Amino acid sequence: GPWGTKFPTVATMWRRQWQQVIPFFAYPPEVRTIIYTTNAIESLHMRLRKIVKNRGHFPSDDAATKLLFLALRNIEKDWKMPQRTWKLAANQFAIMFGERFTNAIN
Repeated sequence: GPWGTKFPTVATMWRRQWQQVIPFFAYPPEVRTIIYTTNAIESLHMRLRKIVKNRGHFPSDDAATKLLFLALRNIEKDWKMPQRTWKLAANQFAIMFGERFTNAIN
């Protein structure tokens, strides 16, 4: 199809891993959007990695945990808006995973 012509590498990879791709489409569109919206996660990972790399070494695991906690607190201040479909997705997650989901977010 046209996508295979435009993105042959992606099409080949999807065909090769088709059994892992198909379950993704079983989720409602709101959930799929949350799953494939990884930019925020990648940004968070980059910022935490930068903090750890600049520090070099830690005298203990507790020291590293405290530094990451403080970093997360500062990073959280920069977050402006939640994913605009989060409420719809959260409802779907609650239906699919029930108490497991509601306990995790509370």
